[in-house]
Amino acid sequence: MGRKPVKIGAPGGLVPPFDAVVKTAQRNEEQGFDSLWFPDHFMAWHPESIWTPDLTPIAKFQSNPHIFYDTIGTMAVVGSQTQNITLGTSVTEPIRRHPALLAQEFLTLDHITKGRVVLGIGAGEGENIIPYGLDFSQPASRLEEALRIIRLLWENNGPVDYDGKYWKLKDAVMALSPYQPGKYPPIWVAAHGPRMLRMTGELADGWLPTKMEPDEYGEKLQIVRNAAKAVDRDPDAITPAMWTYLVIDEDPQACEALLDTLLIKALCLCLPAAAFERHGCKHPLGDNFYGLTDYIPTRYGREEALAAINKIPHEVVKEGIMHGTPDDLAQQIDALAEKGLEHIVLWNITFTGDMSKMRSSYQLMSDLVKRVHGANQ
Repeated sequence: MGRKPVKIGAPGGLVPPFDAVVKTAQRNEEQGFDSLWFPDHFMAWHPESIWTPDLTPIAKFQSNPHIFYDTIGTMAVVGSQTQNITLGTSVTEPIRRHPALLAQEFLTLDHITKGRVVLGIGAGEGENIIPYGLDFSQPASRLEEALRIIRLLWENNGPVDYDGKYWKLKDAVMALSPYQPGKYPPIWVAAHGPRMLRMTGELADGWLPTKMEPDEYGEKLQIVRNAAKAVDRDPDAITPAMWTYLVIDEDPQACEALLDTLLIKALCLCLPAAAFERHGCKHPLGDNFYGLTDYIPTRYGREEALAAINKIPHEVVKEGIMHGTPDDLAQQIDALAEKGLEHIVLWNITFTGDMSKMRSSYQLMSDLVKRVHGANQ
């Protein structure tokens, strides 16, 4: 199959005031974004110990980094106030939300949006699970069971049973049909390791990893597609996507400088130890540290957090965060599209490094959308 057009997604808002969340979503739709993606968090990736006005002016306007509306409720309202844009989670998990609840929530959103919702799901992040007393053991196995349960409930009108290790269903039923008969919400999985990639090919409708270079993307996409073929699924029916933080500016040197600002560098504590080892150094928070599962920002005081952030090399940030001018970024997206990418979610964080660039960065984002869509013609 030949190369497909690339769609562009933007972040959905979850921070007060709520009216601004809806207005931003409507503006994104008007600007031509194809999708909006809502994280499902209790906690942000920045320690509140560094969220102070002397370190970031954002703290003058938002008192705490860990302020989030509920994702499902927010998507329901946004879905009722938009017309065409796709809405997805980036991503939820089946530990805080029971698989049956996820199945019902996304069917409900499917009706509210008239078929415009995607269940973006992963194995979970430690910060949203461990501090709240939930069991985070064997998350990949839990995710696989959850995917099977969601499919089971969606595809059977009558009562079903499921005898799993983590969940057991007995005479369970979910009779709600999708908005369009037979067309259930697509499930996109945030997968990186071999097992999760195979799971995506076997059970999902889309692949939504975080940023990676084109060659690695192509290699991992092939694992997904091979897994689909192995269970007689159409590999080309699985949408290859990607989620990434983005720094955008008309000046390439300004982009480079922004990568060294505090809040942008701090996001790289979420990266795995392997990302640091590729550049000849160790993760600032320890050997074998895996940020998405191990990093709990509320457990790091100001001095410890700043010391860790200051140890993050510039090259690690350059690799971990997509950055550049609109032309640069269009070329980067094109290189990924050559490896199979069909949908990219761009999370603009430029203004967290320099608040004066908030308006200009979003204007450049709109320009980038036009360039990418134009290249699709």
